[in-house]
Amino acid sequence: MQSNVAPLIATPAAKTGADYHPAALPAAHIPVAAGDGIGPEIMEATLAILKAADPALTFHPVTVGLKAYEAGLMAGIGEDTWQAIAEHKIILKGPITTPQGGGYKSVNVTLRKTLGLYANLRPCVSYHPYVSALHPRMDVVIVRENEEDTYAGIEHRQSQEVVQCLKLITRPGCERIVRYAFDYARANGRKKVTCMTKDNIMKLTDGLFHKVFDEIAAEYPDIATSHMIIDIGTARMASRPTDFDVVVTPNLYGDILSDVAAEVAGSIGLAGSSNIGRDCAMFEAVHGSAPDIAGQDIANPSGLLLSAVMMLVHLGRAKPASDIHNAWLCALEEGLHTADIYRPGVSREKLGTRAFAEAVIARLGRTPVKMAAVTYPDRKPEPLVQAVATVPAKPAAKKELAGVDVFLNWDDHGRDPNVLGQALADLAGPQFRLALVTNRGVKVYPNGNPQTLCTDHWRCRFPAAAGRVDGKAIAELLLRIADAGFDAIKTENLYTFDGVAGYSQAQGE
Repeated sequence: MQSNVAPLIATPAAKTGADYHPAALPAAHIPVAAGDGIGPEIMEATLAILKAADPALTFHPVTVGLKAYEAGLMAGIGEDTWQAIAEHKIILKGPITTPQGGGYKSVNVTLRKTLGLYANLRPCVSYHPYVSALHPRMDVVIVRENEEDTYAGIEHRQSQEVVQCLKLITRPGCERIVRYAFDYARANGRKKVTCMTKDNIMKLTDGLFHKVFDEIAAEYPDIATSHMIIDIGTARMASRPTDFDVVVTPNLYGDILSDVAAEVAGSIGLAGSSNIGRDCAMFEAVHGSAPDIAGQDIANPSGLLLSAVMMLVHLGRAKPASDIHNAWLCALEEGLHTADIYRPGVSREKLGTRAFAEAVIARLGRTPVKMAAVTYPDRKPEPLVQAVATVPAKPAAKKELAGVDVFLNWDDHGRDPNVLGQALADLAGPQFRLALVTNRGVKVYPNGNPQTLCTDHWRCRFPAAAGRVDGKAIAELLLRIADAGFDAIKTENLYTFDGVAGYSQAQGE
C-alpha cells in the first residue's frame, strides 16, 4: 500500500540544540493518519519534531480520509486503520476532508463513536504578546462530550417540508464525561469546573446533563462549580474568558465553544485536542484540512504538534513532551512565526511549515525566557477512565405508558389546524382524547393563533383517557388514523416515571 504520510524532514538538515540529549525511553509505536489538504505537510513537520525529541518512537502510516473514500470506503477509514488502533490503542491524525453529499460520513465522528472516545479535551491558551490575542491571560480547558447529542447523526426527512435530527443524551454518557472533567481538574491543579447547557429550553435532554453535573459535583468539594446557559456562557467566553478554568458541555455546544475559545486565545491554528476513551485515544488538531493552502509550505503545524505533546503526556513520556512544548514556546518568543500569526513589529521572521519545524527542533533543550516554561509531571501512562459509572445506582423508576404523540404529514384544507384537530378528535376513541395539535412545537389546536406559521408536519398528542393505556390501544388508534386517510410518519410514546411526565409540554400549552 502506498503511504499517505509525506517523507520526514531529514533530521541532519534540522539539527537539535547542541546540548540536547533525548530521553532514553521504551520504544513506542504510533499509527499515523496524515489526513488531507495541509495534513501531510503538518504531519511531516510534527513527526520530524517528535523523532528528534523522542527517538524511541516509530510511526506507521494508515489510510484515512480522501484516499479511503476514493477506494470506495464510505466511512473514509481503511481496514489497516482499525487493525492498527486495535493493536496499539492510539492514533495521531491529521485533518480530514469529508466529501459533500453522497452519503459520506465524517471520519472524525465515526472514529470517536466507534472507538468510544467519549472525552474531547481542548485546551485554549493565550501566548500574548507573541501571538495576538483578544485576552492575554486566557487559559481555559474545554471538556466536550464526544459521542451523543445531535452528533448521533440520526436524521429523517418526514415530509415535503420537514426534516428532523434526534438529540440523544444518556445518563451513562453524562456521568462519565462530567466525572472526567472533575478528575482532569483535580489531577491538573484546576480550581473550577463550569457546566454549560440550554436546559431552560431543552429541559429533559440538557436538563439531564445539568442534573448529573450537580450530582457528581457534590463528590468534589475541593473544586468550585457553576452552571451557565450556553448562549450567555459563550458570550462570556468571548468577553471574559478568565472567569473560566475547566468547562464541560454536551457535544454540539462544546464544538462551537472550543472554536470560539481558540480564536479568542489567538488562533484556532494553535489548538490541539485529545479524544480519550476506555480502551484507546486519538490526538488531532482542532482545525480543518484547509485545501486552499495545501502544498504551499505555509501551513502552521502548531495545532497538530500540541496535540502530539498531549499524546506524549498521555503515554507517560513527560520529558520529550516538556522539551517539545518549551522549544515551541522559544520559537514563538523569538518571533519565528508562520504566516497565519505573523505580525510586523512583533514577529522577527516569517517561516514556512518545514522551516518552522526545523526552528523548533533547533531549540530542543531550551526553555523560554519571558513566557513560563512547561514541566509535565513524570507519571505513568494515563489510566483510561472506566466507562462504568461510579454514581450510586438509583432504584428503577416505575414506568407507565400514558399516551402517544402521533406525527402526521398533512397538507389539506389550506393547512387549517382546526379542520385537522376536529377530525382527529373524532378518531381518538374511548381510550384516548386529543389534547392538542402542534406545528414545529407550537400549539395550533385548540385555540391556536392564526399568526403561527404551519408546515405540512403536525404533532398530535393523545393522552390516555384513564391516565394509562397499553400498546395494543395505540396500534388500534393508528389503524383508525390510517383508515381515515391520514399519513402517520412517526410516533413517540408518552411515559411517566414514578408519576412524573417523561415528555415536554408544547410551546403555548
